[in-house]
Amino acid sequence: MFFILSKILQFVISPIVWLFCLLIWSLLTKKPKRRRNLLLTAVLLLYLFSNAFILDEVMRVWEMPQSKIENNNKVYDYAVVLGGLTTYYDKKNEQIGFNRSVDRLMQAIKLYKTGKVKKIIFTGGDGSILKEIGSEGKLLQKYINKTGIILSNDFIVENNSRNTHENAQFVAKLFISDSLKGNVIIITSAFHIRRALGCFKKEGMAVDYYVADRYSGKRKYVPDHLLLPQTDTFDEWNMLLHEMTGYVVYKILGYSE
Repeated sequence: MFFILSKILQFVISPIVWLFCLLIWSLLTKKPKRRRNLLLTAVLLLYLFSNAFILDEVMRVWEMPQSKIENNNKVYDYAVVLGGLTTYYDKKNEQIGFNRSVDRLMQAIKLYKTGKVKKIIFTGGDGSILKEIGSEGKLLQKYINKTGIILSNDFIVENNSRNTHENAQFVAKLFISDSLKGNVIIITSAFHIRRALGCFKKEGMAVDYYVADRYSGKRKYVPDHLLLPQTDTFDEWNMLLHEMTGYVVYKILGYSE
């Protein structure tokens, strides 16, 4: 039930949905003053959510800073990579479509190849309602085996979790059932670290973190970034609001510390 409700909430908090509702309301209302106020609100929100500079500044506050594990001699037994890396799977050609969160896996591979982590645990099943893609963990297992990027014995998959709460819950069970021992670092997107850390700590796991897929970079003071509306900002706002809401909801439900 929680899984279904979370998907509904994702729709409700979308800025595009808010704008659509305001415009529909302005068409339906018979009061000229209200129509004018609704349209003005819609225009202001449209500019707010399409401004890349504003988005960057909010994202900069929310995203966690990078840890400095490269500067010490600590070696981790396990790097836990959280799922959400794929957008589609072409069964006919056996081709996976990755999104920008694949950087989580890329950063894990870098740490593995440079000797900072010994093994990689990927956690992720099918997080969609209609089960269009299938288990992400199983797809990644095939991909890793086929490419040989990581030794098969060094790549462990948890392929049933559908959200961050289940990522932490099922990985914790994996350590108990398979008697896995050692220090752990979790790798996920910078905007996702807060919620992920809280979930793993709630499951009694002492973990460090490593940031991937950062959205906020160096401040840019160029006209198009400061002033001109951008279309891709809506997707990023949708993602950020979803993450912020999820962080609060997880705290309320006791899924996160």
